[in-house]
Amino acid sequence: MEERELLFGFNEVEGIGWKTIDKIRRAGLLSEKAFSCSSEDWEKVGLSEKMSIQLASIYTLEWIANRRLLMEESAVNMVTIFDADYPHLLKETAQPPWILYYRGRLDLLSTPSVAMVGTRVPTAYGRKVGEILTKELSEAGLTVVSGLARGIDSVCHEAALRSCGGTIAVVATGLDRVYPPENKELERLISRDGLVLTEYPLGTKSHPGLFPQRNRIIAGLTYGTVVVEADSRSGSLITADAALEAGRDVFAVPGPITSPKSRGALDLIKQGAKLVTGALDILEEYPSVLPTNLSKTGESGPQKQVADDLLIEKKLTNEELHLYHILHQGPFILDDLLVRTGWDFGHLHSVLLSLIIKKAVAQLPGAIYKVI
Repeated sequence: MEERELLFGFNEVEGIGWKTIDKIRRAGLLSEKAFSCSSEDWEKVGLSEKMSIQLASIYTLEWIANRRLLMEESAVNMVTIFDADYPHLLKETAQPPWILYYRGRLDLLSTPSVAMVGTRVPTAYGRKVGEILTKELSEAGLTVVSGLARGIDSVCHEAALRSCGGTIAVVATGLDRVYPPENKELERLISRDGLVLTEYPLGTKSHPGLFPQRNRIIAGLTYGTVVVEADSRSGSLITADAALEAGRDVFAVPGPITSPKSRGALDLIKQGAKLVTGALDILEEYPSVLPTNLSKTGESGPQKQVADDLLIEKKLTNEELHLYHILHQGPFILDDLLVRTGWDFGHLHSVLLSLIIKKAVAQLPGAIYKVI
């Protein structure tokens, strides 16, 4: 029997967690030897007496086959740490899940992604910011990862589903249970158009202790974590901590200093998280991983530049084209562009961001912009 199937069997046993499976693996019992182990053999590995008796009595080929059948009947699939399509970023973390159970598009695990997290009771400001950032990040080609919780998580999942990007929901229950219950329809939509995943077997109920473990997966799957709005005791700060521990980026959206819902994010900024006032603040950190839609030609030199310009211009709106032609006259600072276009700052920033996302314009240090 394959290692992945033996691993699946252990992961399905109630009470067995990451550390127990690690003990079993280190003892060389992630093999068919496990089927002949007595309770005494399991105790020698370092398992408790209760768990040793349980394993000796239930861990059989029939047990594994029955659990697999239950999973198939529930339309749930799995990817294990031994599989080629296991997410490489997650594998780099300190305790990558042995198994990810999922419904939906497994291909999203191989796309560049960021986590979007925040309070379960957001303000109107937090909701609006979550929607705007998610839309712009999705349009730039990033997959948005969150935890299907109430509040900011739900806002960001919904915005990603409405946009052209994908979304991944990491949950802290088995996939036969939805928490919170009111997100049942949202979970169904993500299962259909995105990806829902968990490290917990079918039948696992929601429990407070499972959410911090879930948060490490959200952080581990992504290049960075964006805290949209959070108070000083928000669970999203646990995700930010997990991101730091995994060597990933942490971003935070500033909010009113009078709002309790902004205290957690403001504290993160004080501690060194990158302040976010727009999607560009996030996108500029990952130029090498963002997908490009521009076609390649076999031309070179001036001919290639002309061809590339034509390809870009076909993708631009009238306003984007107007600004693109201005920037062809040379690099400009933001103030010069405000004068030349006659637009207000917010509108100009929006058009510039769109041009950057479309790989038509680049931002240089000092708020200088030029045609690529």
